[in-house]
This record gives sequence, structure tokens and C-alpha cells, in this order.
Amino acid sequence: MAFLRHRLARFRPSPSFVLLAAFLFVLWVAGGASRENVSGQIIARAAAWASIILAILFTGRPRIKEARGTALLLLAAIILCVVQLVPLPPDLWRALPGRAAFADPIVSPPDLWRPLSLVPGATLNALFSLVVPFAVLLLATGIHEDQKRWLPAIILAVIASSLVIGLIQITGTRIANPLVNGTPGAIDGLIANRNHYALILALGLLITPVWAFGYSGRSKNRAPAALGFVVLLVLTILATGSRAGLVLGGLALALGVMLSRRSLRTAFQRYPRWVLPAVSISLIAMLAIFVLASIAADRAVSIDRLVDQDAGQDMRGRGLPIVLAMIRTYFPFGTGMGSFDPIFRMHEPFTLLKPTYFNHAHNDFLEIILNGGLPGLLLLLVAIGWWGWKSLLAWRGDAAYLLPRLGSAMLLLILIASVTDYPARTPIIMALATIAAIWLEGTVPSASGKGSLPPTERHL
Repeated sequence: MAFLRHRLARFRPSPSFVLLAAFLFVLWVAGGASRENVSGQIIARAAAWASIILAILFTGRPRIKEARGTALLLLAAIILCVVQLVPLPPDLWRALPGRAAFADPIVSPPDLWRPLSLVPGATLNALFSLVVPFAVLLLATGIHEDQKRWLPAIILAVIASSLVIGLIQITGTRIANPLVNGTPGAIDGLIANRNHYALILALGLLITPVWAFGYSGRSKNRAPAALGFVVLLVLTILATGSRAGLVLGGLALALGVMLSRRSLRTAFQRYPRWVLPAVSISLIAMLAIFVLASIAADRAVSIDRLVDQDAGQDMRGRGLPIVLAMIRTYFPFGTGMGSFDPIFRMHEPFTLLKPTYFNHAHNDFLEIILNGGLPGLLLLLVAIGWWGWKSLLAWRGDAAYLLPRLGSAMLLLILIASVTDYPARTPIIMALATIAAIWLEGTVPSASGKGSLPPTERHL
């Protein structure tokens, strides 16, 4: 505790650090929904613009060069949205695939110039949503080098705040967030979508072992808190009802332990060799007991849905053939970013009609291809390829440099979640993905000793 008090006394956060921390907490409260018409979007984007203005006025020059790849991918996404909003000559527009249904002269004048996007308002909203990652990029690259090690703790604090709300909701207390379109009575931690909430909790399972055991000298103070935090995260994921959360949570915990295994070995060197395996088995057994107790108490909704759900009735599977047919219809120019909902309603068969609506493709890769066409597909391939290349460099480099590997693992969880959902369209997850991309881009020394990273990156 004395060591912690000493460190806190010396800690003088920069304006960029304070703004980023405050912005993340605002996004947790107001940025937990992807729908464009919820009031939280206004607050989240207003906070992003305010952060940008304050950063320009009161912070130093951001080091965008340190996140060149992230910045270029964000710029490409902005350009794609802008290009889709540029009006085209009538003859050229009518020649594009899938435009015949929109070219009726009775409702649409034949000499009208129209943008490539079939729903310009939705594409304009998609463009405006990118202010969130831009603000995070500006703030995160403006943080002092000696303060970067505090960012994982800030992210854990945001996740812990959401976890506390989820635990209160588990008791039966209803806490509704008027800023997002949550489901009454759901375990959502102020996040509109339970799958997105489970992903945020899974990111907590990934970061916690790194925060507690990532470096030698940390485990004595942080191990008990980390263990209790992990148990609560696991139990809350079980209570959310998210089937994807079960997979993501297990993978996240395994990746977190893998990232911190070097320090774990160092910490247990003074003990006999059998102690570390024994402790590991005991922890696994303890988690299993808590999980079984949760199932016995009828709180493991995720497992119940995994067992009881009929895959043939799942809207994701039933809607997939329609989404694929739509891609073929509008490729290679797409329908316009953010246009899925109204365009899907045009193609939706009567057999899929139900009281709720299919707001997204529930596969963000396919939705990007549908909305962005060939340019969207190329941007998606470049982004995944960039992640793969940077991850290869991170995992082949010095294991003492954890932030690049942590960023790689965080983005992996978000990519996996995007196969069955659309988490990166939620502002809070959009912000966390941007931070992870910036971490991933940090230079990692190779075995030959080339490359560099500020010494402060060695400490979390």
C-alpha cells in the first residue's frame, strides 16, 4: 500500500490522459448502443467533439506517427463514407447494380443526381460516428510515455463500473439506461446489447491477468483483487444470456494467462515445481464450482440459451441467405454504409416477419461488404491483414513488451464477436478497439534486438 501511495503521489496525469479517461466513462454511460436514434449518441458524439476541441486548445501535439496504420485505416473509412455521398449523374447512377427498383420516374425524377448510397442519411450518420475513434486516436497518441502504463487500469475501471451495475441487476433490481435502447430486466451493465456487454466483460477477463501478473513485483498486491474480479466477471457473463460471451470469456481468460505466464513463472520460481500446476488446478476447480453454483441457482442464462436455443429458429441463420443474395444484387458498389435496415426490409420475405426487426446482418464482415461493396471488402481485407501482420510481429517479439500483444488479443476478441454480431458499431467498443489498435502498433524488438519501445511501456 505504501508503494501504491508513493506511485499515486508521483502521478501527474497529462491533459490528454484526463480527457481520455473522462471520455471513456462518458462512453460507458451514453455510448452503449449502436442505434443512431438513441439520445446517447448525441451525448457520445458531443463528448467526442468537446474532447477534440479541448485537446487542440490545451494538450500537446499528438504523435499520430506512432499510430500511422490506425490513422490510415480510419481515414480510409472516412473517405469511403464521403465518396458514397457524392451525387452521381442520373445515367451513371441508374447503371449501377440494384438501382432499377429505385429509378421509377413516378416517384423519382429521371434527371435527379443521386449519391451512390441508397440511404444517404444513414451513410451520413455512419460518417459522423467516426468522430469517436478519431477523438480516441487524438487523445491516446497525446498521452505522455510514462503514463501509458495506466491505460489498462483505466479501462479496467470502466469495465468494473459496468460490472457493478450488472451485479446489481442480477439481484433483480431494475436499472434502465434512458440513453440507450436496452431491454427492461436484462443484465446489461448500461449496454444496450447483451452480446456487446458480454464482450466488454470478456475484455476485462483478458486485461485482468495482465494487470495483476503481467510483470514481476505486481502479483503480491494485485493477485487477490484480480482473482475476485475474474470470478465476478465469469458469473456476470453467465447471467447475461450471451452464448457468444461464453466462448469469448473462455478465450479471453486463456489469452490473459498466456500473456502473463512469464511473470507467473518468475513469481513461482522460489517454490517447488508442483506448486504452480497445483495452484492452477485449484483456481480452475474454484471457477467450476462457482459456475455450477450459478447453474444450480438458475442464474446461468447463457448456458440455458446455449442448450435450449433451436439453431434453425435463430434469426441470424434464417437471415443469412437473404443477406448473401443482397450482396450479389448490389456488388460491387454496395448500398451505402449504415443502410442495412431499410434495404433489408425491401428484401425481407414474409416468412421472416416478426414483431422485432432485423436491424443488422449480425455478421459485420458481410454487412461491410453489402454496404461498402468492393471498396468495403478491400478495406476489410487490408484491416484484417494489417492486424495479422502486426500481431505476428508482436507475438514473435520480446515477451516483456505486453501492450502490443494485449492490443492484438483485444482486437481478436472483437473480430470473433463480429462474426455473429456488430460490436464495433457501439461507441464504447469502438473506442476500446481504437486503443487496442494503437497498442498493437507499438514497436516490438525482435530476437535480433532491432526495434524500440519506450521503457515505460514495460510496466502496467
